[in-house]
Amino acid sequence: MKLRVAASVAALTLMCTSWTIAAETPSAVSEQVLSQAKQRFETQFEGIVVDEVSATPFDGLLELRLGQDVLYTNPNVDFVLQGALIDVASRTDLTAQRLEQLNRVDFASLPLDKAIKLVKGDGSRQLVVFEDPNCIYCKRLHQSLADIDNVTVYSLLYPILTPDSAVKSESVWCADDPAAVWTAWMTENKQPAVKTCETPIDDLLQLGKSLGVQGTPAIFFEDGSRANGWLPADQLEERLQNARQTQVP
Repeated sequence: MKLRVAASVAALTLMCTSWTIAAETPSAVSEQVLSQAKQRFETQFEGIVVDEVSATPFDGLLELRLGQDVLYTNPNVDFVLQGALIDVASRTDLTAQRLEQLNRVDFASLPLDKAIKLVKGDGSRQLVVFEDPNCIYCKRLHQSLADIDNVTVYSLLYPILTPDSAVKSESVWCADDPAAVWTAWMTENKQPAVKTCETPIDDLLQLGKSLGVQGTPAIFFEDGSRANGWLPADQLEERLQNARQTQVP
């Protein structure tokens, strides 16, 4: 059943002005209220599973997490809101903050042994990138990386754009020097020689799907944060520095 929402982003922002913000931390809501809201929502929208119900900083407003998506409702599920929840006092996009938190990963859990490893300088900083060989913005990312030093890039082959993407990915992985062949293709358009062998690509496609990777490049930093899409060199450098300083232990 297709979920229909009851308000736009603008309407939600206006509604926030009528609420008193108690704090930036969630208000106290009993487990019973959260559980009942989950049951009511799933009853109203048959076939849709709510992964988690949480309190928000606003009295009477609950957060519903459906996979990578966030919606809002009241304890009785009289309405459902979809869009950016704005803290008017601080002009903070609470939804964006929450989605960033939900999208964080344990960097150490990523399969670096199934990646093509590129090292620049001392390689002290690290990032993992899901990449499709026919992705224009992945190639632009490699242009950005040309201006960045002291970084190790783990490229996870993620062929989702065309059938040729799968052929190229396998050919790169099966090459005698995958890193050299991958770099030559992504930076110089040097076509990889067609080769076949056993690859981890199916595993990487499953992993990407579980992480909600729907496009490439998808960049994961050492602190567990992510960026969806190409970043210019200055922004990439800033994210690398911030990730190094706030790295999750």
